[in-house]
Amino acid sequence: MSFILSPRSRQRLQGVHEDLVQVVERAIRITEVDFTVLEGLRSAERQQQLFEKKATLLNGVTRKSRHQTGHAVDLGALVDGEVRWDWPLYHKLAAAMKKAAVQLETALEWGGDWKRFPDGPHYQLPRQKYRA
Repeated sequence: MSFILSPRSRQRLQGVHEDLVQVVERAIRITEVDFTVLEGLRSAERQQQLFEKKATLLNGVTRKSRHQTGHAVDLGALVDGEVRWDWPLYHKLAAAMKKAAVQLETALEWGGDWKRFPDGPHYQLPRQKYRA
């Protein structure tokens, strides 16, 4: 089964680094699980709101997120048109994103691989290769 990005998802990719957009666009064609782009480029104000809700961790010195520079996206797994938060769905979604990144020769990090604060919806271009 092949899925496509909705107009809303495409809009949420505006301002995101082109390499990451290409990975998302490839992943939607090869994924087993449909998905939506929840968030791409994020303002400092939005980042602060999420921090205050404890919905994100920030670097204690700079309070910067890869979202603020267009180097990150959050994707939501869709089942019957609704976002679901079941971890097995995010492992399937991660498999598609990682495969797409390999095919496009793009370095990619998945927040679900993080030990301290696993973040299943989060994908980012690594700082070592993509400096803001």
